[in-house]
Amino acid sequence: MADEASPSPQRQDGGKSARTARPKHAATYKNGGRNASPSHKNGSRWPKLRSYAAIDLGTNNCRLLVAKPSSDGFIVTDAFSRVVRLGEGLVETGRISNRAMDRAVAALSICADKLRRRNVTLARSVATEACRRASNGEKFIDRVRQETGIALDIITAEEEARLAVLGCQILLEPGEGPALIFDIGGGSTELVLVDTSGSAPEIIDWLSAPWGVVSLTESEKFNADDPSAREQAFENMRDRVAESFAEFASRLPISDTSDFRLLGTSGTVTTLASLHLKLPHYDRKVIDGLIVPAESMRDISAMLAACSPQERADIPCIGKERADLVVGGCAILDSILDIWPASRVGVADRGIREGILRSLMSSNEQRRRS
Repeated sequence: MADEASPSPQRQDGGKSARTARPKHAATYKNGGRNASPSHKNGSRWPKLRSYAAIDLGTNNCRLLVAKPSSDGFIVTDAFSRVVRLGEGLVETGRISNRAMDRAVAALSICADKLRRRNVTLARSVATEACRRASNGEKFIDRVRQETGIALDIITAEEEARLAVLGCQILLEPGEGPALIFDIGGGSTELVLVDTSGSAPEIIDWLSAPWGVVSLTESEKFNADDPSAREQAFENMRDRVAESFAEFASRLPISDTSDFRLLGTSGTVTTLASLHLKLPHYDRKVIDGLIVPAESMRDISAMLAACSPQERADIPCIGKERADLVVGGCAILDSILDIWPASRVGVADRGIREGILRSLMSSNEQRRRS
């Protein structure tokens, strides 16, 4: 996937979601608000120039979305994504390295510049598993604030799961009974069981497992040039993940009549979906909302696990940056399909950032009305 994107305005579907209070760490940008005045053209209730932004600093990626509200959701006006590998070496040292900090700060500096140029009115910036786990996470947060002006909020695993659901639940297939939404991150994987019988999905149960594509890959040292070693490493990864899923799996409502709806949001599922379609390059427009047979996902996972790192790097839609991490994601996805045997996998190229935007817009509209 491209490191940076500045798209033309792109509409995001609306969808009913739970009302949420404004996060205490949301930041108001006065320069953006200065020119914002109510506009009632075309029946719009939104200030004409108001822009919102969401930054998600994960264990592997730094992502930004800037959007403006619309009657049925929001329109993306700018976006940015860069692989920063903030959690590189974290499994071994328990700390974020100076090089990883430098990469993340450089990416966040670009985000800060976009916030200024887009006259963002309200923004929320969150950090996830790497900063939760690292002994110097707070020190890194302080450095980011000093050098970029961005105030990162280290969110809990539960909040991370909630935002992911809020951001992608509109893409769930209709059906009976609970559905499972998952987010394979760099340092953790969130599994969320939701009830969709009401006006908005309600979280029934959830798990944050301590394995993501970075943490799982770094936990398994092996000779990548040896086919038998690659095979054994993949099995070892699956065993680790299965063990972390076991207690949650025992609580899942499994029966012969279960309608196993499954929706995933992560680089792993979007990459595998691209390979399923044999795309020459990543194309969000055809991936976001795609439904892929689970058997195809498993077959692609097995193929990638058997490839050497160079063979994976040569595959379109993977490349050098993802070649060493995608196998860990495949092991996690296989383990999810083991505990929730869906025949189809929904694919979402949306998640935490979209969840943040919906939350900001909803809470700001509630305040405006009151």
